[in-house]
Amino acid sequence: MPECLLELKNIYKSFGGVKALENISLKINSGEVLCLAGENGCGKSTLIKIISGFYKPDSGSIIMVDKEFKKMELRDAIKGGIQVVYQDFSIFPNLTVYENIAMNTLISKQKKIVKKKEMHKLAEMALEKIGARIPLDSLIETLSVADKQLVAISRAILCDAKIMIFDEPTSALTNKEVKELFHVIQNLKTSGMSIMFVSHKLDEMFDICDRVYVLSNGKNVIDGEMCQFNKKKLVYYMTGKEYSDENIAKEVTATEPILEVRNLGLQNYFHNINFKIYTGEVLGITGLLGSGRTELAKAIYGLMPADSGSIYINGKEVKIDSAMKGLEYHIAYVPEDRLTEALFMDQSITRNIIIQTMKKVSRTGLYNSKKALEEAKNWIQQLNIKTANPKNKVSTLSGGNQQKVVLAKALMTDPQIIILNCPTVGVDIGSKMDISILIQEIAEKGVAVILISDDSNEILTNCKRFLLIKNGEIENEYLSKDYTESTLYSKLIR
Repeated sequence: MPECLLELKNIYKSFGGVKALENISLKINSGEVLCLAGENGCGKSTLIKIISGFYKPDSGSIIMVDKEFKKMELRDAIKGGIQVVYQDFSIFPNLTVYENIAMNTLISKQKKIVKKKEMHKLAEMALEKIGARIPLDSLIETLSVADKQLVAISRAILCDAKIMIFDEPTSALTNKEVKELFHVIQNLKTSGMSIMFVSHKLDEMFDICDRVYVLSNGKNVIDGEMCQFNKKKLVYYMTGKEYSDENIAKEVTATEPILEVRNLGLQNYFHNINFKIYTGEVLGITGLLGSGRTELAKAIYGLMPADSGSIYINGKEVKIDSAMKGLEYHIAYVPEDRLTEALFMDQSITRNIIIQTMKKVSRTGLYNSKKALEEAKNWIQQLNIKTANPKNKVSTLSGGNQQKVVLAKALMTDPQIIILNCPTVGVDIGSKMDISILIQEIAEKGVAVILISDDSNEILTNCKRFLLIKNGEIENEYLSKDYTESTLYSKLIR
């Protein structure tokens, strides 16, 4: 029988009278990978913060190493070997690898004088434990996302981690880097460490996790071995909705392309790109990170103008050398990173929706707040954006609802062509299903949709045909009906 490293009994937590967690009981055992699953807002983050000592429960108890805590402090959690690797990794970009890894250990030992040689040795030892090779003197800011993550893991190991919590660890990793991370996790598991793995990606849950604990509205829905579930069953417990991975794209009836790209190129990014898309079609473009997919999207929209080739809209050649030109030709673009490229997080939901179409909510050149609010409410209703008030900051929304705000902003421009660059990155499975339905509804209204994604399921579900881009070139055009997730994934990484 595996050793129980941590047990939660009847945990309750509320904020301002709103229940975040209700009667949560959970055991975390040594040598297992436990998946913590559920939609955004289900209570996952609150539970992680209680386990790590950041939040104190209103009632219930936490048992760790035969010691019972009613209100566990941060220092108790750290002393008990609980470490959290957050999405931002919480590392210092202006310090070196060895300084980031060794610093916490030396501080905990209350050392007033430290030697570079000693820090080097500690960092080297920690990296060796996970089989990572990263130059110790490199500045963190120069590293890839994957290497930054390995630094955070190494630091946790050096702090005698017994339970390591990974919060959305693969959201910014390539497929190859995900495989390397999973190899590290398997090694940690073999050493007896317990891993809590938080992810929205179903394939990852089934690939790496032994057990799953599902939350919904702050309550436990199911707790069981991963082998007891399939995708449809797990999604139902997470969302209450039936999951289907069948292709939902409609047949295209248009005979003339609305957009045609001929020999399009941008030095150092992509070259000789040719394709057509038709009114009402959802055309997939898939490729790995760095393949040129994002630069191609930005070139068509005008953010990174192409330096060779031609773009035709409705049979006429056009020159798109700025985003304003893109909008002028009724092209909308939804970028990959909504937080830094698409949203003003401190501004209201209303302002984020209408920001590109101020003329629609202005009279005689003056901003009409009443009209803006009406437009925002209309889109909130159409896209089923869950919010109590359109005047709330967009930062108050879940990731899936934030993405719907970005879609609303793009659709307000009345596009004929919309480019969606990885539209479901970082959103939960329920929101992902909602966005897939929205994509099809957009196409049915006569908009041509270019869907860029490295998620095989997303491409095969939403598109009848797709293009594969590798090293800045379109390798070929394929039909979704000829592929499964695994065969498309194999083609991607080959």
